[in-house]
Amino acid sequence: MKVVIGLGNPGEQYARTRHNAGFMVLDEFQQHFLPEKRFSYSSKFFSDLLQQSDLTLAKPQTYMNDSGKAVQALIKFYKMQDLHDLYVVHDDLDLALGTYKLQFGTGPKVHNGLLSLYRMLGTENFWHMRVGVDSRNGVRVLPGYVYVMQQLNIDEETQMGKACGDIAQVLHNQVAE
Repeated sequence: MKVVIGLGNPGEQYARTRHNAGFMVLDEFQQHFLPEKRFSYSSKFFSDLLQQSDLTLAKPQTYMNDSGKAVQALIKFYKMQDLHDLYVVHDDLDLALGTYKLQFGTGPKVHNGLLSLYRMLGTENFWHMRVGVDSRNGVRVLPGYVYVMQQLNIDEETQMGKACGDIAQVLHNQVAE
């Protein structure tokens, strides 16, 4: 079983924020590769889930800072001892908007959603799909936690949309192996 988690916050008010990059990527994945399927809420996993044979896509509905609760429930259910089949898609202020990196065991310097996962899983050793959301061009007036909660502007949405499509393709290639 391969599990792909997209980190974000539930609710329409967060839908177009940088912090919801994980949800955006999973939505692109669904639209491009599983258009006949739909996400549906599972209270058992505190997540919107989409399942297709040996693949589960999950968007935790616990809010970002408590994402570990949902991910831990999925890991226990699937009895995943080896987390080489766990992919977590998340926003990353260490990367420029529209860029991304897939790395095993390596995330951004500070990310409360990931800290929740690390605490609940007891490890950082899973795949991190780091989605760049920084378009401040070196101007750091706002603290990062405020910046990521802001809505994307039209140009940023275009950049993010292209990146999400590219990332969905990379993830599809990874989980199809």
